[in-house]
Amino acid sequence: MVADDRPVCGPLSELGPLTIEQVRRTPQEVLFNGLIEQYHYLGYEQPVGEHLKYLVSAKGQPIACLAWSSSPRRLGCRDRFIGWGMEARRRNIHLLAYNTRFLILPWVTVPHLASHLLGRMAKQIPGDWQRLYAHPVLGRTTGRGKNDLTHQVNRSIKEVLALPVHRRFRELLREAR
Repeated sequence: MVADDRPVCGPLSELGPLTIEQVRRTPQEVLFNGLIEQYHYLGYEQPVGEHLKYLVSAKGQPIACLAWSSSPRRLGCRDRFIGWGMEARRRNIHLLAYNTRFLILPWVTVPHLASHLLGRMAKQIPGDWQRLYAHPVLGRTTGRGKNDLTHQVNRSIKEVLALPVHRRFRELLREAR
């Protein structure tokens, strides 16, 4: 598959079946990385740690890219939402996935595509993560980044939206043992 910048417009129902392919460690990963580098406002950065990369296609044409990584160690609003202490966070942080990149290619204009893809991802990520990493996953930052040394805002501030994929997420994530 290669990038094709022919316009993709119209209602979601007319796109036909969407293919969501996990492309990490496949030949398609090069295409994914290139599309993110060229069209995502943050560009491409090689993820560290556990991560998955997805290429979304309609009728064989790439239309979107999504990347998921292991969660940042500390994220105040998330930690307060879950209600966990330091020990529980240390033991359970691996159960969270973080959406690091979401790109709908610039020639794609399809209402409701973004929310449709996020809904599908919420169902697909847990199984894919379990298969690759042998453990499950159960998404307003400070704007300081993971290597913050100054405690000053040096990145854009983003809203944190969580979509629990397990109804007992708080109970499970608060367990310190």
